[in-house]
Amino acid sequence: MQYVPKEENKEEVLKEHQHREDNLRLDKEKAAKKKKGVIIIALVFFSVIAAVVTYGLLSPGRYDNFAKCLTEKGAVMYGEDWCQYTNAQKNMFGKSFKYIHYEVNENLNKRPTWVINGKSYETVQSFERLASLTGCEI
Repeated sequence: MQYVPKEENKEEVLKEHQHREDNLRLDKEKAAKKKKGVIIIALVFFSVIAAVVTYGLLSPGRYDNFAKCLTEKGAVMYGEDWCQYTNAQKNMFGKSFKYIHYEVNENLNKRPTWVINGKSYETVQSFERLASLTGCEI
């Protein structure tokens, strides 16, 4: 048997039903706004990360001009990638090392070895020393 509300209860039931529908609609709107806010925050976050990474990759290195000058003057750095001293010299240049003429050479007495104007200079060299040997500005 189906319940049929009395005439005086129909209006209350209708109001209650409308109230529930309104609450449900408001809850859905709040959830949509919250979701939109989270998406916007995520997009901003990832945009900032992308900008920082792009800047880091595309910005010039601190010693780019110095490293380019060394290579233009014919300076060559020999070493081996497993050597801590070779890696220390590489790290001194940071991202500017890509402009250094570098060759792996297994037949060295000491690593790294720089060859500048036909002369060999063994072990890690300071920028000041490299500058004085080549005339390049740091």
